[in-house]
Amino acid sequence: MTTTQRPAGPPAQAGLSPTASPGGGSARLPGRSLLRIGPVSLVIRRRAVLVAAVLTVLLLLAVVLSLSLGTPYVAPADVLRALSGAGTPYDLVVFDLRLPRVVLAATAGAAFGIAGTLIQSVARNPLASPDVIGITQGAGLAATVALTSGMAAVLVAPTALVGGLLAAVLLFALGARHGLAAQRFVLAGVAVAFGFRALTEVVMLTADPIDGLRAQIWLIGTLAGKGWTEAAWIAGTLLVLLPVLAWAGWALNSTALDDDTARGVGLRPVARRIGLAGTGVLVAAMVTAQVGAVDFVALVAPQVARRLVRAERPPLVCAALLGALLLVLADLAGRRLLAPTQLPAGVLTAAIGGPYLIFLLLRGRRRSS
Repeated sequence: MTTTQRPAGPPAQAGLSPTASPGGGSARLPGRSLLRIGPVSLVIRRRAVLVAAVLTVLLLLAVVLSLSLGTPYVAPADVLRALSGAGTPYDLVVFDLRLPRVVLAATAGAAFGIAGTLIQSVARNPLASPDVIGITQGAGLAATVALTSGMAAVLVAPTALVGGLLAAVLLFALGARHGLAAQRFVLAGVAVAFGFRALTEVVMLTADPIDGLRAQIWLIGTLAGKGWTEAAWIAGTLLVLLPVLAWAGWALNSTALDDDTARGVGLRPVARRIGLAGTGVLVAAMVTAQVGAVDFVALVAPQVARRLVRAERPPLVCAALLGALLLVLADLAGRRLLAPTQLPAGVLTAAIGGPYLIFLLLRGRRRSS
């Protein structure tokens, strides 16, 4: 979606129309429509709107299914009646036991999708994500230290957030030369990830076995025992960053341009890359601090959304919706596949991410051949 300014003239009504040609006629762009709101024009990709609508419906169905399945089973009709406030015998199960976790899964998944989109667009690499460039590992090291040192449970999430942000500072310090060049940014992130992962293993090996097990569960990533508080922190972060995310959705259009071309059209590519990457790592650090190291959602969601939309870059809204859908389904599968034993959501997302990485490798090999 791009924004353009129209010259002064008679006021225009809001609506969709073909793009105007210099001669005063209309020149349609394939698959796009122009939404005019006063002096502002928004070019909208119609396929992206369709994909977003389908993903929204699938997400709502997944939410109802997740609220329905379990012990006791709640019929989807009763779930909808409970959500509408009509009052059912299952209100306690729906509102108190299941809804907080489902809302957290959707919120965290959307945040992972947004973070992955921003980081991959800056890195120009489909393999770049918070769990690849060290943000997740920095948060994991800090959380492991907190869990194995007897720190109060309420301090684990803030400590993990600080660890993720410190990893981001180190990443920018190592990768900011030459204007945060894509290849250097990714290589610096991989180095940071390996370093923090090694330190985490050292801490776990020297810790009490029970504390080490708690840290291991956190590092896998789980939504068990979490709910409204964690969802509120993630949603609050996204709400505060909403103006920045609106800018990012527009600024992502220029990430495919080389620096000379971007400067030639009046853009500041280095400042944009730093702004996009900084926003991405901040969102990634916050969501990882709340739900643990749930890997691969930020890796998979942007690229699958890009392929669904058939765009040259990951679409921000579609990636957020797909991330929410993936994590809601992963958490549901973790709760029900081996019931009453619950699998952490991170185990299921890793099961999705492994085959996806193999697909990317095979696809890259076919292209190179």
